Amino acid sequence: MSFSLKIPIHATPGAKTTQVAGLREHALRLRLAAPPVDGKANATLIKYLSKGLGVSKSSVRLLSGDTSREKRIEVVGLSTDDLLEALKKLLSDG
Repeated sequence: MSFSLKIPIHATPGAKTTQVAGLREHALRLRLAAPPVDGKANATLIKYLSKGLGVSKSSVRLLSGDTSREKRIEVVGLSTDDLLEALKKLLSDG
């Protein structure tokens, strides 16, 4: 069974590499190796999460925070167990 899950993200654009930087209060912290210009950081965020979660880019959607560091992402197409395992792996690799 697949569902959609909303994930709060705290993004830091302009980093040397794109990686998970842990948790910040209620959000997953991500460093993005792209500037916050012309949607480049958001595109990097979508690409990184889709690859890390093992879903297509169209399965990861920016719901809010287009021009903010505080974002909400929706992920569709994964079972609950698969999504939790993928998030754990991203956190441990970060």
